Amino acid sequence: MLRFPFDNSYARLPGGFYQRSAAATVSRPQLVALNRSLAEALGLDLADTDEAGLAEIFAGVQLPEGAQPLAMAYSGHQFGNFVPTLGDGRALLLGEVIDASGQRRDIQLKGAGRTPFSRGGDGLCPLGPGIREYLVSEAMHALGVPTTRALALVTTGETALREVAHPASVLTRVAASHVRVGTFQYFAARDDRDNLERLADYVIQRHYPEIEGSEAPYRDLLAAIAARQAVLIAHWMRLGFIHGVMNTDNMAVSGETIDYGPCAFMDEFRADARFSFIDQHGRYAYANQPALAVWNLSRLAEAMLPLLHDDQDTAVTIAQEVLEGFMPAYEKHWLEEMRRKLGLLDAHDDDGDLAYSLFEAMQANRVDFTLLFQRLSTVVDQPTEADAVRVLFGQPEDWDAWEARWRQRLDAETGDGEARKQMMLAANPAVIPRNHLIERAIRAAEDDGDFAVFHRLREALIRPFEVSPGDHDLVQPPEPGERVTQTFCGT
Repeated sequence: MLRFPFDNSYARLPGGFYQRSAAATVSRPQLVALNRSLAEALGLDLADTDEAGLAEIFAGVQLPEGAQPLAMAYSGHQFGNFVPTLGDGRALLLGEVIDASGQRRDIQLKGAGRTPFSRGGDGLCPLGPGIREYLVSEAMHALGVPTTRALALVTTGETALREVAHPASVLTRVAASHVRVGTFQYFAARDDRDNLERLADYVIQRHYPEIEGSEAPYRDLLAAIAARQAVLIAHWMRLGFIHGVMNTDNMAVSGETIDYGPCAFMDEFRADARFSFIDQHGRYAYANQPALAVWNLSRLAEAMLPLLHDDQDTAVTIAQEVLEGFMPAYEKHWLEEMRRKLGLLDAHDDDGDLAYSLFEAMQANRVDFTLLFQRLSTVVDQPTEADAVRVLFGQPEDWDAWEARWRQRLDAETGDGEARKQMMLAANPAVIPRNHLIERAIRAAEDDGDFAVFHRLREALIRPFEVSPGDHDLVQPPEPGERVTQTFCGT
């Protein structure tokens, strides 16, 4: 049997952190995808396990030696409403391994059946959301975004009943950890200071060892988590990514993107873009994501107040000082990303305004986000070819005005033109997991049992800055009849 070199630190925490659980029995596990490069990095030896054996392992039918399956406990604000007990309702943490780079990684089965936290749900993951998370998480990794990863996807032979019946799946997810803002809230809601402190110490040791021994370790922990979130949200915004369900139980304190249920990449640029079916009022729309990160961090700070100082007023002041640093840090990272996307080798004071004015023109003209920046990369050194960008604008004069300003800004630099072009090509992907492409893969798999579309897209997404011969259709925006306007989380 496939061996996992488990070293399960979370299972060594007190029982209040989790509930022991087991995967549901399934009838016909079949392997859809295995991320062999990730398996190798995790130290998993696949040589002696056939496909049927792999399917049983990644469906939870056969547990690897050393696995200690458990459902993690946490709370969460869901669309602003606090729920004191959530927890893993359809996921099991099998355990942890130390990867080839020396980093500790969780291995989790998502969709493995009911747990003590299922709250009446079936604990299953419909195949569509499993496909979406596999494709998008691996695309995000290839795009340089901190993220959980997909190790395997299996179908189980079971049925997940939602509005209609869907084939059920299990996604094996790999993460730096699955500790969330909501994990801190869980103990704070119970006035359990001992476990709150134990959790904070665990997170410091696992994710932020550089602050061990600090005179104010919990203040520094809050600041470190906020700093990583500022970087993460800047990555989302540079790619036109909308998470869709930024509840506090979906914010990992490691700084990784987690829980891809109703996520989407925008096609045409809209500041208020949203796709999640459950986000009816646009709380988590594209432009709101930085502010919602601050909101979530504020809930983390509230949970951590007893650790920040014994005097509550002093603790609040400490928390406020930390949180006030988020927006400046985010804006700094966002501007750095925009300079790369626009080919700006130097830093000028009006670079932010240059970027924002482009977004205004894009919104007014319904310009495709990814296609615009990818074509900018190809014409930056060929002004006579700029019609490739101009044709994206319904009002070409908007492009003409912005291009003149952009060219003037580029002319003010003395940097190497080839270096500029290469920087832009490395910042502006050609292939992203567009909604209609994912939907095409889901429909082929669910309706016809055909995974060829999934596998083709999977291979293209791990090379987002290249376009292989025959894959040019994966670069194009959807036709009007292909547009996907809503996405679903599958719970």
